[in-house]
Amino acid sequence: MSDDGIAGDADREPDGSLPAGVSRRRVDGDDRLCTRGEPVYGEPTDGEWRAWDAGRSKLGGMLELGMETGLVGGETALYLGAANGTTVGHVADFAGPTYAVEFSPRPVRDLLDVCESRSNLFPLLKDARRPETYAHVVEADCDVLVQDVATRGQADVAARNRRFLADDGRLLLAVKARSEDVAAAPEAVFETVLAELRETYEVLETRRLDRFHDDHLGVVATPR
Repeated sequence: MSDDGIAGDADREPDGSLPAGVSRRRVDGDDRLCTRGEPVYGEPTDGEWRAWDAGRSKLGGMLELGMETGLVGGETALYLGAANGTTVGHVADFAGPTYAVEFSPRPVRDLLDVCESRSNLFPLLKDARRPETYAHVVEADCDVLVQDVATRGQADVAARNRRFLADDGRLLLAVKARSEDVAAAPEAVFETVLAELRETYEVLETRRLDRFHDDHLGVVATPR
């Protein structure tokens, strides 16, 4: 839905609009989102296609729920909070150059393994709260900024990284309520984060991700 409210999980069925390189296929008896690429986390495969587990991926959940991400395939992508590569590996399967920012050294070691079979995936051991430390590496005018960071100030992180997005680019944000305030009601946290986010972005759509991820909100936005 638009930014005048937060959509619940049951408000609408997925619309089936997926970027090129992402397909819904029958895998292990179930219809699953899939991308073409080497398996990363033990996911089931169907030939060259590998299942995209929405229960382990906020962006996968957003696609499963039919959010209008604006993804078409082939995008230049900046991914904040890449962790061990579970989701960013799927992104690199269908996107163009993909920059993966992760702060913790241990998951970056796993991320490097994901990069070995993906020449378009570039790992960066950096802090997403300090984009000036990787501004010399990441391309300007990225088509999409995917953010999945477990920290306070998630709207501020998105604002700081606005510099990398094209004017018509998309922010695909997973807001983690418990990372902002473990004691506050998630709905109140979401409203606060959205109010801060609107200072830098126009919010196009929001949707609770509870079917796959408790106390998370998916947000689609574009720079102001």
